[in-house]
Parts: sequence; C-alpha cells; structure tokens
Amino acid sequence: MRRGLVATAVLTAVAVGAVAGCDDGPRPGLVVKGSPPATPYSGPLDVPTEELDESTPRALRLASGAAGRALECDGEIFEGSGPDGWSRSDGGGTPEEGLALYFDMFQPEEPDHGYRVERREADRVLYSYDVDGRTKVAVVVAEDQKDRPGWGPETHASCDPAELPESFTATTAWRIWTDRAGRRVPVARLHSSSGPEHCGWQSADFLAVDHRTYARDPEGVLARDELLRAPYRAEVRMPADARDTGYHRRDRRLWLTADRTTAYVRTDHGVEAWPLVKEGVGCD
Repeated sequence: MRRGLVATAVLTAVAVGAVAGCDDGPRPGLVVKGSPPATPYSGPLDVPTEELDESTPRALRLASGAAGRALECDGEIFEGSGPDGWSRSDGGGTPEEGLALYFDMFQPEEPDHGYRVERREADRVLYSYDVDGRTKVAVVVAEDQKDRPGWGPETHASCDPAELPESFTATTAWRIWTDRAGRRVPVARLHSSSGPEHCGWQSADFLAVDHRTYARDPEGVLARDELLRAPYRAEVRMPADARDTGYHRRDRRLWLTADRTTAYVRTDHGVEAWPLVKEGVGCD
C-alpha cells in the first residue's frame, strides 16, 4: 500500500510525466551513470518492513525498509511503502525494467528519469535520485520474491517534494513557497494548489498551512456549496495583530493572526482574506 504524509485536506491531481510500462521497456534516461554520492548507502538492502495504521515519519520509515534508510532528506521522509504483488507477465527481466515497473504500478509524484545505481546485490538493486549528491528518492528492486516474480519494486521512499528540483516541481500541481531566506518550504508544512477542474473548482485556490486549509474563492464556487467557514473577501484591511510569516510565492505574502482562523494574503494590489475550508472537504 502506498503511504505518505498528509499534506492537505483538499486533494488535487499532481501531473507527472508518463513512464513507459514494462511491455515497452524502460524509458530513455530512466537510469544514468551519474556520480556516486559522498556517503553512499552502506546498509542492507533486504530490510523487513512493517505497516502501521498511521502516516507518521516513523511509520513511513518502517514501511519503506531499505529505501527509507537510504534517503538523505533535509527534513522528514515524505512518502514510503513496501512490497506489492504482481503476476509473472508483469515482472521485469532486468533491474532497470523492475524500476520501470515501479513507475507503471505506482505512478508516483517523483521524477521519472535520472536514477543511478547506488548499490547492487545478487537479487536486489538500490536506485537513487540525487540532488546535489544527496538521495531524495530511493527505490529498491528485487528479483523473484514471494508473489513478485521477475524484477520489480520492493520498497520505495522519497523526501518532501520541496527538496526536488524546481524544474520538476514546476511541472506538477505543487505550488511551493519560500521563506524569508529564499529557502523552499516543505509542502508538508505549507503549499498551495489550484482547485480541480473536474469538480468545477478551477477558479479557486487552496492554501494548506500546518494541517489547516484555507481557500481563495473569487467566483464563489466553494461558497455556493457551503464549503467555507466564512466568506472569502477580496479586499480587507490587514488586522493590527496579524504577523508576516515570511512565507511568500511570487507576489503573495502570507500573514496570520494568533487564532489562525483566516489567512491574510498580501499582494501587489492589496490584502485578501482567505477563510478556512470546512473539515472533510475533498474532491474525488
């Protein structure tokens, strides 16, 4: 089962590049030679996994085995999981085909090319996607395991999307913010996204901050369905007790009051009041 940290209460699709399935062979550039990291993973590749009924960093590390151990995140692990089964016709004939099967099966919100062999054993290979010499995505593929004939993914794990290159995240629905120092803020802490078109919410914007979700609703599509705790206001005076969080994206700067019932977004044109979204709101 694929598991990850819950980043927002409103689910939106994240677009990633398509990856060829095993029938077509691995896509060009999926695996590259690359340079080895300064501190390559030296632990075992065959690490027992354990599934907990939670999505905490500890649970993700236990569920992702060697892949989780191989990560070199600046923050916490963001996503990770263990084995899943497949049929004999699905298994790859080579480790690289096993990596291609990972993308075909899970369609992860991760780069689909540029992986490097970090460790190789007789029946397992660790592939890593590195940023500045540090592993941000790790996939362990294994050969002929129980209910997993041929080569295919055994465990996988990834760091927060904010630790991936901007050239990749710019192709996804993640809108990553930066702090006062210009550092990218983990999406597990803060991110925004457009409303999904298939629910008719494309005119709205969502802002997830520390497990709370606020919304910009200029056309009233969310208010129409009574999904907001208060009205969206396009022009307000900044409250005296609001503080600048330092978080910004383009011309938007986030201000919050102590009660955090409203997100105040300062732009070049003024201040907007984004209300909280009611709990349990989602778009299937």
